[in-house]
Amino acid sequence: MKLSKTCLSLFVALTGSLAAGQVLAHDIVPGKAAATPVLLTGLTVHSVTSGVSTDTDVLIADGKIAAIGKDLAAPEGATVMALDGKHLYPGLIALANQLGLIEIEAVRSTDDSTEVTQTNPDIRAKVAYNADSEVIPTIRSNGFAYAMVYPSGSMLMGQSSLMQLDAWNYQDAVVADATGLHVRWPNASTLGSRWNPKPADEVRKANAEQLEALQQHFKDAKAYYDAEQAGLNHGVDSRWHQMLPVFNGERPLFVHADDERQIRQAMLLAKQYGLKLTIVGGRDSWRMADELAAAKVAVIYTAPYGLPTRVDENFRQAFITPKVLQDAGVQYALSLDGYWDTRNLVFAAGQAISYGLTPEQALRSVTINAAQIAGVADTIGSIEVGKAASLVVSDGDIFDYLGHKVTHLWIDGRAVDLNNRHKQLHDKYRQRIN
Repeated sequence: MKLSKTCLSLFVALTGSLAAGQVLAHDIVPGKAAATPVLLTGLTVHSVTSGVSTDTDVLIADGKIAAIGKDLAAPEGATVMALDGKHLYPGLIALANQLGLIEIEAVRSTDDSTEVTQTNPDIRAKVAYNADSEVIPTIRSNGFAYAMVYPSGSMLMGQSSLMQLDAWNYQDAVVADATGLHVRWPNASTLGSRWNPKPADEVRKANAEQLEALQQHFKDAKAYYDAEQAGLNHGVDSRWHQMLPVFNGERPLFVHADDERQIRQAMLLAKQYGLKLTIVGGRDSWRMADELAAAKVAVIYTAPYGLPTRVDENFRQAFITPKVLQDAGVQYALSLDGYWDTRNLVFAAGQAISYGLTPEQALRSVTINAAQIAGVADTIGSIEVGKAASLVVSDGDIFDYLGHKVTHLWIDGRAVDLNNRHKQLHDKYRQRIN
């Protein structure tokens, strides 16, 4: 049988895609539930909610933290792990990223992060999550047990999901679905750029048109909500139907905005419709920290390594913003809005310590604060009896480049294999040197 050129090209494309998929899938097997209790002894426990305790034991049973204390008795048949002097933390949480949605940015077929059109509130990031991504093991080897992934795009981007990072597929990975509706706020600056060298008047007009379009989307969605409440809808618009929980307060609105003007516009819209608002990005949040705190607007701050936004800003402004938010009483979490670089978030929190946060506050920014924003603080984010046994052990201070050495990670009591492609390549080329 002779294939036409078109069929042959299609065959090559399909087989090439399958081969690429096999190459891009890691071979690390997810951990199994422990058959017996596990007792960890001699640790410095960073509980988050109850301070730091030394020479302390933690008992894991049935995937949860069963007991915390000194000189705990090991239940019959329990596995005892002597971890004397090591540091125990809750599994770290990375919010607002696209881990598992992108494998290689330059290869379009491995990028499932972005949806087209402006109105996609019914899109769910979880269905595009690739639990076999080679990137994921490199993130969890730095202590991360959870990531909240969101779909990118313009305007109404879709719904995020909180995923645990040791799973066979996205169904296994989902911890909390529809953690929020993500919105890309229209530009507010009137300055042109190298890529968009338009006069200020044209930029201002385009900004106004985009803002008007976004406001109209919310008007349409609110009209749908009101009609639904009155029993007047005779069909289902999947877009606006997925915004019903946003208007009744069950699902928060995550607005991606950096400029102070964008944040103020978002706050006005949230006030108009009575929405629960969280700002993602928040480079200018330091300028209005008191207002954000008063309005109970949370911030997922994504620029802990950021450069100054304006030429007249302090060179370290991005670094001290977490301290400003902390002092103002803003609920905040730290994040790096990417995917592969999420592993560096732990060191970004460490840098924030150098610029004013206490170690306890920095730890909260990637644990319990993040869990509260994601709506799961009752089950994860701190070391407490009854919570999920998602724990990470480091030889030294996990936020310190020199002391950081993650040796163990458990998610829901399952021991996680900390091997990854980076370590494999390191071991390979170290042999060449030797």
